[in-house]
Amino acid sequence: MQLDIIPEEVLPKKELAELPVSAIGNLFDKIFEHAATLGLKFIAAVVVFIIGRWFIRWLRKFIGRFLEKRQVEATVKSFLDSLANITLQIILFLSIVNIMGISMMSFAAVLAAAGLAIGMAMKDNLSNFAGGVMLLINQPVKVGNRIIAQGMDGTVQSVGILYTVLLTGDNRTIYIPNGPLSTGSIINFSDQKERRVDITFTLGYGADMDNIKSILQSVIKNNSLIKDVPAPFIGVTALNNGTLDITIRVWANSEDHASVNVDLNEKIYAAFRLNSIYTPAVTNIKMLKE
Repeated sequence: MQLDIIPEEVLPKKELAELPVSAIGNLFDKIFEHAATLGLKFIAAVVVFIIGRWFIRWLRKFIGRFLEKRQVEATVKSFLDSLANITLQIILFLSIVNIMGISMMSFAAVLAAAGLAIGMAMKDNLSNFAGGVMLLINQPVKVGNRIIAQGMDGTVQSVGILYTVLLTGDNRTIYIPNGPLSTGSIINFSDQKERRVDITFTLGYGADMDNIKSILQSVIKNNSLIKDVPAPFIGVTALNNGTLDITIRVWANSEDHASVNVDLNEKIYAAFRLNSIYTPAVTNIKMLKE
């Protein structure tokens, strides 16, 4: 009969041994539950990211085709495309933050706390954005224009919300911030349909001006890209010490300016060489005291 009696000390020890096992089990259950929830949120965020990026690309193409059908100017199209891309990327980012369970109020509080630093960092970008809007409104430059601005020479490829992209003649890409571009000087070579080609060369005194003018008129007449109106100009523009400057001014379409300039220089040189007309050599003499 004494074998069936359970000592009282055994029951408390058993309960104490079972308690930690139950607590650890609950802890692992909660960890697995949170991991599963976090994993599902992460998968959902990845899916939304992939679909969102695809949707953004599709929507940008749709907007581009829509604007093209409405014959919207290329500069406006590039600006709106850049603006739409930035806006949609921000919306996608906020959507992913929300899916991951980050409270938007907490997120806003963090942004507000860092507002001063962000504001200082974004100061130049805000200026560039405002400059982009001014470029879009005033349109001193358009896509396809060749310009000189901020010491850079190139053809405008696009006008974005922050930067204007130029392509140089030797195929370099230049990004000019819109802020300085909108407030600085811009030389636009493509804004006018016609441009004047000026060529000046020097001859010595005693040159036969009638013969020279006849030769130059013949060279000009044989170039089909030179316009008859305004009429070409040939004349002496300066009398120097022993030499005189002769200037040619002709008009051509803006896109033909470079080719007309090169062609005239080559043809004038060939005609002068054929007629034994040469420009005087300039010799610099430096006197030294012994």
